[in-house]
Amino acid sequence: MASWDPAQYLRFGDERTRPFLDLIGQIPQSTRPITTISDIGCGPGHLTQFLRQRWPSAAITGVDSSPAMIERATREHAGDGVRYALADAASWLPTEATDLIVSNATFQWLPDQFATIERLLAGLSPHGVVAIGVPDNADRPTHRLLDELAAESRFTGRFDNIRPFDPIPPVDYVDFFAPRGFTVNAWSTTYLHILQGENPVYEWIAGTRLRPYLAALADEPQLRDEFIADYRAALRTAFPARDWGTPLPFRRTFVVAVRN
Repeated sequence: MASWDPAQYLRFGDERTRPFLDLIGQIPQSTRPITTISDIGCGPGHLTQFLRQRWPSAAITGVDSSPAMIERATREHAGDGVRYALADAASWLPTEATDLIVSNATFQWLPDQFATIERLLAGLSPHGVVAIGVPDNADRPTHRLLDELAAESRFTGRFDNIRPFDPIPPVDYVDFFAPRGFTVNAWSTTYLHILQGENPVYEWIAGTRLRPYLAALADEPQLRDEFIADYRAALRTAFPARDWGTPLPFRRTFVVAVRN
């Protein structure tokens, strides 16, 4: 598995935070207090503060499969009822019933996210809430150009173990949660991020989707440099810079499901 770089990921911390705030803002106030929260794919822990502000007395557990992310989260954001655990979302289960399972930009990485969600529901309290946000850009230029480049003959066999991303429309979550007795609020939002810097769309993708591709070419530095140069050039053409920055339309899908 390609390693995560917290610093690279946080280069666009404000842009990556806004969808999380939009997600938790749709979690309804309940007569049953939320006392336990599981944050799946917590990353470097920079979003914990917003969970704490909304639910000041809740016990919060952040889970991530990246040692680098968990190390930074523990160092900078643990304490005050917050702890972090190094674990794979595909196999982790809470040790006690959880009132809120929340996840930002994690489930799209899983081979079968709905099988994982099904398993996690066993740890959800009787009137618990599941809140998930995922990028939904499999058909957008950032991903399409990457797929086209990776399919060129010079890269044959290098990326066979990288799973392609599929579109994740809101109705997929409605179809999953509604028959299981949940009240479902699902929607999509396209954010228009105005990024700064030299080829910032490349830097955005380098912190997330590009990671496994670069890891697959780690032992072939010349080919890796070619791959980076060609992808950077393609992105520069697809997302031309303006005097005031580079606009990046970025679509995300959200769901807030409340167990009845």
